Amino acid sequence: MKKHILCLVLLAAGLLPASAQQEYGLKFSSLKNDHLTLENAIRLGLENNSDFLAAEQEIIIAEQKVNEAKFRYLPQFSIQGTATWYDSDYPMVLPDAVANRFIPGKMTNSDEHFYGVGITGTQYLYSGGRINGTLKAARANLKQTQNRYEIVKNAVVLNIKKSFKTLLYAQEKARLTEEIWQQVNDWYKNDNSSAWTKIQIKALLSQIKSETAKAQKEVETARMNMLVSLNKELNAPLSITGTLEPVEIKGDLSHFNLWATEFRPELKSAIYALELDSIAIDLALSKRYPDIILNASYEKLGTDNLEDVNKQVSLAVRLPIPYNFSEQITQKRAEQRKSELKRAMIEDTVRTQVTNSYNDMIFWQQEAKDRYATYQELTRLFEQAAKQGTKSGVAPLEAAKAYLQNTHNYLDALLENHIAKAELEWAIGKDVE
Repeated sequence: MKKHILCLVLLAAGLLPASAQQEYGLKFSSLKNDHLTLENAIRLGLENNSDFLAAEQEIIIAEQKVNEAKFRYLPQFSIQGTATWYDSDYPMVLPDAVANRFIPGKMTNSDEHFYGVGITGTQYLYSGGRINGTLKAARANLKQTQNRYEIVKNAVVLNIKKSFKTLLYAQEKARLTEEIWQQVNDWYKNDNSSAWTKIQIKALLSQIKSETAKAQKEVETARMNMLVSLNKELNAPLSITGTLEPVEIKGDLSHFNLWATEFRPELKSAIYALELDSIAIDLALSKRYPDIILNASYEKLGTDNLEDVNKQVSLAVRLPIPYNFSEQITQKRAEQRKSELKRAMIEDTVRTQVTNSYNDMIFWQQEAKDRYATYQELTRLFEQAAKQGTKSGVAPLEAAKAYLQNTHNYLDALLENHIAKAELEWAIGKDVE
């Protein structure tokens, strides 16, 4: 019953649509890296990521191992020709490297020549399931390699999403901070306040100016992190385009946990690891059964010419007798149990990741909406106050500083909102629209 359930799970995993995680594997190249959208940034990052490219090569290697395992069903042929100069006092057999041919002893007083050419074919008629098991193992290894490829891709995509959104956040924060700084600085160019008030004004202006410089520094840091994510030179030109707005998700936690069991490549990889262990046990047990081998050869040989002909067809039964048979069975079953425990641990870890990401997303999507409403109201009031003639005293600056802090708080929530969505998408293995 367990084997039937495992087969159904593997079949379902194999039939999953390729679009479960949005496909970013299309080639994208840009020398200038100008106005990158998030999608193009992900494509460019994947194209340049060495771990991702190495995972692609691992798939090619695994595919070739599957083809190699298929060839074991076919008869194996070899063609060999030998030319031997010998001087022996007694008949001998040539080594296996030169076809195990029999050489008669010295027939004359001079050195003898011996020539031979032939073709040999070997076909396994029965192997106790070893050849079939080898092919199954190669196919399971290919599936596992494909899932490792998805694991690497998802990690790269998550990193680029975070870097991209952080750079957008830093750019927007720097732009808004600069606007507020320019506006309040214009208010007090011709200030006629008292000395004590001027001290307060200068201090507040200095604080806002420092926030502007700090925001510009955050842009440079975010830009460098983005270049690292794209695996580009740190002095390469880079510009991105996009908008930061509150994002929401639809669906409950149980829905996302179900998606994770269907789409997370770590879980599917654990399933194929169990299948590999099961195949390994079957291969170990197959050593109890013999090999039945059909062999045929055709040779032309002779001492001075190729006039003599040898033909043969043989049917052989070979039963290996390994001393470590029971130890191998015990070892493979222990490895299977270890994989079962690891799979259970991965399931718990994935469930925890989905839950944490979901809770973060629910919190920050509501927080971003609340802060956005406050930000809009304060922006309306700030613009109204800015139009009310000449500014004097510290009250306008205090209000501008409070408005700036609120703006930063809103942008912080917006960034956390987008990062929480990216982490939730990574946790379930699927992009959420």
